[in-house]
Amino acid sequence: MDDLREKYLGLIAGAADEAALESLRVEAVGKKGEISLKMRELGKMSPEERQVAGPALNALKDEVNAALSAKKAALEDAALDARLAEEWLDVTLPARPRRGGTVHPVPQVMEEVSAIFADLGFSVAEGPQIETDWHSFDALNIPWHHSARAEMDTFYMARADGDDRPPNVLRPHTSPVQIRSMQEQGAPIRIIAPGRVFRADYDQTHTPMFHQIEGLAIDRDISMANLKWVLEEFAAAFFEVEKIEVRFRASHFPFTEPSAEIDFRCSWEGGKLKLGEGDDWLEAGGSGMVHPNVLQAAGVDPEVWQGFAFGLGIDRLAMLKYGIPDLRAFFESDLRWLRHYGFVGLDVPTLHGGLRG
Repeated sequence: MDDLREKYLGLIAGAADEAALESLRVEAVGKKGEISLKMRELGKMSPEERQVAGPALNALKDEVNAALSAKKAALEDAALDARLAEEWLDVTLPARPRRGGTVHPVPQVMEEVSAIFADLGFSVAEGPQIETDWHSFDALNIPWHHSARAEMDTFYMARADGDDRPPNVLRPHTSPVQIRSMQEQGAPIRIIAPGRVFRADYDQTHTPMFHQIEGLAIDRDISMANLKWVLEEFAAAFFEVEKIEVRFRASHFPFTEPSAEIDFRCSWEGGKLKLGEGDDWLEAGGSGMVHPNVLQAAGVDPEVWQGFAFGLGIDRLAMLKYGIPDLRAFFESDLRWLRHYGFVGLDVPTLHGGLRG
C-alpha cells in the first residue's frame, strides 16, 4: 500500500492537465483501478487480515481521492489565471470614439416632446403597460362592440382557469394614464403621457409595439381654441420652424366630443417634406374635448370641469422630423442604422439650448 500511495500521489502531483488527471483517477480508483482491485481482495482474506487491511485501503482510497480533487482545483485555478492574464484590459484607458454609443431616436424624441410641453405647463405622467380592460376601454367610453376591443386589434392576457374577470390587456394606447391621473389628482390637471403601446399590426408604417404621447388639460373654461394653440406651439417648437398652421377635421372618437383629426400644413417639393408652408396637409393625430362620460368615470364632475385631449405618435414624429423612411427599422437593432440616426448621449434637449443632441 505504501508503494501505491507513493506512486499515485507522485503521478497526481505531476499531472499536467485535467485529461491526464482523469486518466490517473481511472487507473487508481476506477472500477478496474489498482486500489479498487485491492479492495475486492478483502473478501478472500481472513477476518483478522480484513480488520487490518480494510481500514488501510479505505484510508489510501480517501487520500488518493483528496489528492485528485486538490490537483483538479489547482489546475482550474491555473487555467483561470492564464485566461485572466491573456484577456486583461486596462479599463482606465479612454474609450475609442468610434465605439461611442448613441441615443435611439425614440427616447430622443420623447425628451424633446417632454421639454416642449414642460415649457407649456404640462407635467409627465406614467402608467402600467399591462392594463385592465376597464381602464383601457370602459372608462374611455369605448363600447363593448367597438372594433378596438377585438382580439385582431388588441393583445389580451391569459386568465387562470376559473377566473371570470375580464382579461388584462397590453395597453393599446396611453389614454389609461389620463384616467389614472384624474383619479389620483382630480381637477384641474395638465399632463402628457408618453409611453409604449401595443396593437396587432405590422407593415412599413405600423409595428406591434410603438410609442405614443397623449395630452390632457382639464379646467373650468378650456375650449378647442386652447387645444389648437397648444398644438401650434408644440409643432413649431418641435419641428424648429417659426410657425405651423394646424387644421382640425371633424372625426369621431368615443372618448372625445367633439372630436377632430389634427393636420399640419406642409408641402412636398421634390419628394421632400417641408412643414409650415405649402398647400398640402399632413395628418398628425387625433384630438377633441374630453367626453363627459370619461370625466365621470375618472371621478371628475363634468358639470364643473371640461378640457381637451390629444394623441400623437412618437415614432411618426421621429420619422417626419429626421427623415426616417421605415418604422420597422426602429426595432431591428441594426448598429449601422443606430449610428446614422442616433444622437449624442447625455445631451439633454432644451428649448433655449436646442432640441437636437
